[in-house]
Amino acid sequence: MCLGMPMKIKKINGELAQVETGRLKRTVNIQMLLSVKVGDYVIVHAGFAIQKLDPQMAKETLRLIDEIHRRIP
Repeated sequence: MCLGMPMKIKKINGELAQVETGRLKRTVNIQMLLSVKVGDYVIVHAGFAIQKLDPQMAKETLRLIDEIHRRIP
């Protein structure tokens, strides 16, 4: 199963962006998205930002993932 994670863009350098969610920080390729900026949330899969995400939807998704994670022993 593959999972795309909502992550917030912290810095952009050309075709690459520094993104983070919680303590997880990554560098991802943003070539597939035409107009993203620092502060935007994107879905990240396999090192690529594949979709821009509404901030409220991103926060709710991250909240649900955190809730699920806390229930796993």
